[in-house]
Amino acid sequence: MCGIAGDLSFQNSPSDSQALERMSWAMRRRGPDGGGMVVRDGVGLAHRRLKIIDLTEAGAQPMHDAQLGLTLAFNGCIYNHRELRAELEAKGYRFFSTSDSEVILKGYHAWGLDVAKRLSGMFAFAIAERDSGKVVLGRDRLGIKPLYLSETPGRLCFASSLPALLAAGDVDRELDPVALHQYFSFHAVVPSPRTLFKGVRKLPPATLMEIERDGTRREHRYWSCPYDMREEERGLDADGWRERIAEALRGAVKRRMVADVPIGVLLSGGLDSSLIVALLAEAGVKDLNTFSIGFESVNGEAGDEFHYSDIVAKHFGTQHHKIEIPASRALRALPEVIASMSEPMTSHDCVGFFLLSEEVSKHVKVVQSGQGADEAFAGYHWYPPMARANDAFGTYRDAFFDRSHDEMAELLQPSWLGGDHAGDFVRDHFQTPGAASPLDKALRLDTHVMLVDDPVKRVDNMTMAWGLEARVPFLDHEVIELAARCPAELHLQQEGKGVLKHLARQVLPHEVIDRPKGYFPVPALKYLQGDFLDMVRDAVRSRSFRDRGIVQETYVDHLLKDPEAHITKLRGSKLWQIGVLALWLQTHDAPVKPARVEVAA
Repeated sequence: MCGIAGDLSFQNSPSDSQALERMSWAMRRRGPDGGGMVVRDGVGLAHRRLKIIDLTEAGAQPMHDAQLGLTLAFNGCIYNHRELRAELEAKGYRFFSTSDSEVILKGYHAWGLDVAKRLSGMFAFAIAERDSGKVVLGRDRLGIKPLYLSETPGRLCFASSLPALLAAGDVDRELDPVALHQYFSFHAVVPSPRTLFKGVRKLPPATLMEIERDGTRREHRYWSCPYDMREEERGLDADGWRERIAEALRGAVKRRMVADVPIGVLLSGGLDSSLIVALLAEAGVKDLNTFSIGFESVNGEAGDEFHYSDIVAKHFGTQHHKIEIPASRALRALPEVIASMSEPMTSHDCVGFFLLSEEVSKHVKVVQSGQGADEAFAGYHWYPPMARANDAFGTYRDAFFDRSHDEMAELLQPSWLGGDHAGDFVRDHFQTPGAASPLDKALRLDTHVMLVDDPVKRVDNMTMAWGLEARVPFLDHEVIELAARCPAELHLQQEGKGVLKHLARQVLPHEVIDRPKGYFPVPALKYLQGDFLDMVRDAVRSRSFRDRGIVQETYVDHLLKDPEAHITKLRGSKLWQIGVLALWLQTHDAPVKPARVEVAA
């Protein structure tokens, strides 16, 4: 887990080494254990390192293989790197490190673009060919690792974070009206390739981009996930499906223990993270470190789930760490949380993950986390209605969207409104072949779009702000593929996540399974009282934000009169959505100042 950046020039001019240095410095918290940079003709690559696999300098990046004429900058972890190494060694390849990075490098030489299909893990990489001048960018199947792009005439830059890309300079920061509409209505989800800035795009998940020396490029999608059952699976009964998924999940959890450093678990006390702890215990892992966080209660709403995490920790004898956060500390952390966001994120648990990661990073460098289970295994409240829906889009929109298109007209200034961009995106996605039923359409959208550009992005940004690697076994692509083909009625059993609950009953205390569904609660950001409200009021009424002419002041004033009365269907504050955008723009839309930075050797 690290940070990567690149500067590619297509006009027979050298790569900008100073821009690379600035990008590398902006990502130093993603990779606090070292950094490196390679500039050759029109190709420049930079890397920040977090030492997880092969702790020696042999694993340093950018990694260059002079014999093969290839250079790699890679962010992520390849869980099957040992198996791939053995396969490559059988082909005659010799290795100078024990790192997973070198497996990608030699795998690309052996298999070309097909190497991506062989990788089990999370990754974003850049491979530069010395002789041809071609560069290949790649991103993992579920978009767990980010990759942002910025293009100007004759130049393309990329980086693991949007703030790092901005540090390169010469980025168009004009707001994208389509992305703005999606942000405010599609629960802050801005699907790739868009971002709020017109000049910044995201490489889509499961995508490879070939960039030739002259700037010509081609994109290839190397994986997709059908939601149709295979012919040989049509005779499977419920027990057969459960056994297959349980075995795949056991393998996914076990694979994510591959590391040369200790690994812990973020234990919220919910079903998903508790199940990870149980499966690790079942696999024989001893003295596992687990971590939970809680906040002060507001308006009678609890700010922690310690009762449930305590049950799991005691049952499995983990080394448990409970972190209690007063509201004052959360408030002080907000500027850093906003600065760590590659894109504005409205979910309250950003500050929770940020502060949790700060404490966890004092104990371990790697954690497993439960993101993805609700989307893959039908755990949200809108899935049962989708199973009965006659109007798939209408049912989904009524349950998930934060604002109707009519309310968007009240929120946005007319010049920003345009069409129903978020609605059009979801309609088009639902009409794409490969998911026949309304429920499957929703599961596919949530898993491959919403999950990527909301929960997964949050976890990456907030954990990497403290040099902490988060691994997500529920997003193992083999688990996702099985869940996608599994009959919907099995998912919907036991009020959702029926397959997981069946497995959990074999390994978990019943109190953790048969409990009200929880979430990562930060009540102070839901109800916006006191100092939190003052911060948001100052941001949305600031001259810099008002001068942008994005939102209508009458709408903002209406929310400010009674913030607690304006909560979205997904339990978020409508005022906080505007406030976090204003705060994010204040932080990330300032002119880049030239700075002399140092990059570790």
